[in-house]
Amino acid sequence: MRKIYLLLVFVSLVISTQAQELNCSVSINATQIATSEQGVFKDMKNAIEQFMNGRKWTNDGFKTHEKIRCNLLLTISSMPTIGRFIASVQIQSARPIYNTNYTSLLFNFADREWDFEYLESQPLQYNDNTYTSNLTSMLAAYAYLIIGLDYDSFSELGGTPYFQRALNVVNNAQQTALPGWQPMGSNRSRYWLVENFNNPQMVDLRKAIYAYHRLGLDTFEKTPDKSREVILKGLRDIKKVRDVNPNAVLVVSFLDAKGKELANIFSDGNIQVRREAYDIITAIDPSNRSAYEKIIKN
Repeated sequence: MRKIYLLLVFVSLVISTQAQELNCSVSINATQIATSEQGVFKDMKNAIEQFMNGRKWTNDGFKTHEKIRCNLLLTISSMPTIGRFIASVQIQSARPIYNTNYTSLLFNFADREWDFEYLESQPLQYNDNTYTSNLTSMLAAYAYLIIGLDYDSFSELGGTPYFQRALNVVNNAQQTALPGWQPMGSNRSRYWLVENFNNPQMVDLRKAIYAYHRLGLDTFEKTPDKSREVILKGLRDIKKVRDVNPNAVLVVSFLDAKGKELANIFSDGNIQVRREAYDIITAIDPSNRSAYEKIIKN
């Protein structure tokens, strides 16, 4: 009996350490689509969740509570033919902050160029080394970006291998003429997002992401003033990156995720620190200046 018990404990430990990395929730808004076959969207949701959550994306062991929380919100705008869908997608991921109940939004990106095929009950096939379908390539690219960004937030430049894998997905998908994979067109495409994460000119921004989270937010409860100084230094580095690359989508993506949080962080503390933070943030994100007014009001 004891041997059976020990075996069960060992098996549970193996399962725990080999658990998949993502805890991804998928929502699909198909109200614009006039079809009697609404069941395809429920099936699509389940298939995408299984694809994201059921696959091992790294060689690292994750416990259940360590899984990366993320969301995909698909808004289907049209169905040109049976089995083909045009959509926009909001991708978000979050990171827990050490010793608190607070979860920080880490990634917040809108991809408006999803053009894919999906047939009900059809398995989603994917291979890292070749292009299989547009849907699985898009999902894989974002899975690697989500994981890479999470790793970057815990270890300086720790996400590099996963950003490189995302770049491999892009390179494989460029054989298609489908939108979002090419350098032409919008600079807010998934092509440019992946390019930015792999661009040496963005290294200071990626290092700032690590400092912001691991040296700033993770210590904020104990040393808020010191944490604000660390985060402010990161903002200075991000502004330098933005000055060199004013149209960089990675800078925009950072503020899309962190704008509200930054306003809260710097709404208290040393007034000189707050004023400098306000000047930097509004220089980087001038269109949302009013959202940051609380930093200097008190």
